[in-house]
Amino acid sequence: MKEKILDKAADMFLNYGFKSVTMDDLANEMGISKKTIYTHFENKTKLVQESTLSIFNKINAGINIICANGKNPIEELYDIKKFVISHLKDEKSSPQYQLQKYYPKIFHNLKEKHYELMKECTVNNIKRGLELDIYRKNLNVEFISRIYISGVASIKDNRLFPEGTFPVKDLQDYFLEYHLRGIVTPKGRKILNNIINSTQE
Repeated sequence: MKEKILDKAADMFLNYGFKSVTMDDLANEMGISKKTIYTHFENKTKLVQESTLSIFNKINAGINIICANGKNPIEELYDIKKFVISHLKDEKSSPQYQLQKYYPKIFHNLKEKHYELMKECTVNNIKRGLELDIYRKNLNVEFISRIYISGVASIKDNRLFPEGTFPVKDLQDYFLEYHLRGIVTPKGRKILNNIINSTQE
């Protein structure tokens, strides 16, 4: 039952926001009593903490599977982007904003975990791209990985990129192409163009 509550809570939090969803909403949606929820989670903060960790762990596991597939690093980044978007409900800005505002400690801990995961993943991706001669040899791996991570964070800022002007999926595509065009070799550019052309057909 605990897993079912976690899954449903995570789904509702991502759709409607961490502050907006009440314990009553969750109980009604699941057709159970609030008492049942409180048997597994002493309060809403605990539920938010465990559900965000559950989301993070699922995404982490999915990214590890993608990285283990052995695809070239350019395809790998596109596969990760697709996977993350599908698991974060197109990452609407409201849930993240509410988590940051009403549960700052949980938000900060999650942000630290997210940074460590992204750093390891991005550094490995760049190193493999260099080995395969699809990324430029003169890249500073530390700089490129950090600028990429900071860019991923920046495009989530609704003040810089309002959702009405920049739909989430388009924004992710623009940013990934921008990142890759700056670091690919002619060999890598062919792979990138093939991926972009195939998604536009």
